[in-house]
Amino acid sequence: MINPHPGLPELEYVKPGTLAEACKFLEQHEGKARPFSGGTDCFVRLRDGVLKLEYLVDIKGLDGTKELSFDPKKGLTIGAAITMNQVIAHKDVVKHYPNLVEAAKSVASYQLRNRATIIGNICNASPAGDTIGTCLVLDGVLNVHGTGGKRTIPLNTFFLAPGRTVLKPGEVVTSITLPPPPAGMAGVYKKLGRNKMSDLSIVGVTVMGYPNSQSPSGFSFRIALASVAPVPMEALKAEAILAEKKITAESIALAAEAAMEAVTPIDDVRGSARYRKYMVRNLTREAITEVWNTLTK
Repeated sequence: MINPHPGLPELEYVKPGTLAEACKFLEQHEGKARPFSGGTDCFVRLRDGVLKLEYLVDIKGLDGTKELSFDPKKGLTIGAAITMNQVIAHKDVVKHYPNLVEAAKSVASYQLRNRATIIGNICNASPAGDTIGTCLVLDGVLNVHGTGGKRTIPLNTFFLAPGRTVLKPGEVVTSITLPPPPAGMAGVYKKLGRNKMSDLSIVGVTVMGYPNSQSPSGFSFRIALASVAPVPMEALKAEAILAEKKITAESIALAAEAAMEAVTPIDDVRGSARYRKYMVRNLTREAITEVWNTLTK
């Protein structure tokens, strides 16, 4: 019997001393080298033959990658080497970004979260990334270092297709900055998997709501969806319904329907496209209702 998981292929491990050195090496070995920190995605893909590389470039410990800090004016900065368990345990994240804690806790197991990182979850560019939706609705901005210098990339412009991003050859994401959350914010992440723990999402729904005097309804909602389109996406029409109409069971149902109509899921071994669409509707309605009940307590 052929072993379906034959083990990691031979490759070279590269430990650069600076970001400039890392970026130069990655640019010179485009298509053959990849940066990594936790390695929870790339090691599996290398083992299964999906990813073929000659070099792994370890960026842990380089400038900015180990930062985990909160500033009331600037917001939260999470470095590329910060693990999900570090994020989950950080007192400022727990206090100001509880929805990010909830999303991170849904990722795999405690043991894996000791290696997995928020930046890795983002840069893997999977439509099913559990923490991406929360970072989207919080207007996250990626801090990037490349051979041409530094730049920032709004997360909502980062994804091109499954596994593809706007990063240029030689560029490394060093951290993400999440602005201070809106006053009075409430948020929730709903994940549907084949089991309660350690599974990729069949559907993921992130909802954030907060009071907004500029909105006709008096509130603003942000809704992000995972595993139901080529890239993580926001349900903009659903958000508009909740901004324009008084928040009632009927308007929540309309928003959930709009979210369902916005998605373009596929059939795969974890669920059919039809099933995913209906679960987007159901989970979105459930998540909005839960956030609304929290906002109006």
